[in-house]
Amino acid sequence: METARLHLRQWREKDMIPFASLNADPRVMEFYPALLKKEESDAMVQRLYKSITENGWGLWAVEKKDDRDFIGYVGLSRPSFDAHFTPCVEVGWRLKYEVWGRGFAPEAGRECLRFGFQELILPEIVSFTAKINTRSIRVMEKLGMEHSEEDDFEHPKVDKSSPLLHHVLYRAKFTDYEY
Repeated sequence: METARLHLRQWREKDMIPFASLNADPRVMEFYPALLKKEESDAMVQRLYKSITENGWGLWAVEKKDDRDFIGYVGLSRPSFDAHFTPCVEVGWRLKYEVWGRGFAPEAGRECLRFGFQELILPEIVSFTAKINTRSIRVMEKLGMEHSEEDDFEHPKVDKSSPLLHHVLYRAKFTDYEY
């Protein structure tokens, strides 16, 4: 898939080193429970590759068109935990710090929503993050997703004492989404 400035594509072997660097950056991983070791990051690439191969969609590797620079991932996934809104499909992103603030996450996120609604005919796509992650919340709002406090939840995979426990949930519905 592509947008005006980005390619969303299947993962490649050469993505592993820059992805490991991204996953080891405390700025990028601020709202995740831990930094990833190289082995964990490489295993994640293998899972993401397999998911796209098997399903035809997933969390795609993202590169800029102008210089082919790998910048992270954006895409669709199925959360692997139980909550009041699962099973579902989530739109998510993780981009390297150096490209933050340039509108890449909303640009690629819009294309993922379009794909989910027009190609997969999903009735709804969600996104969630820790309540304190204001940057990702802004991306969800730029995507036109809607928030209701009734949907907020405690993430079951986050330690109860963590400041990341409390999450917000945003929703986009097929019937309401504008392209």
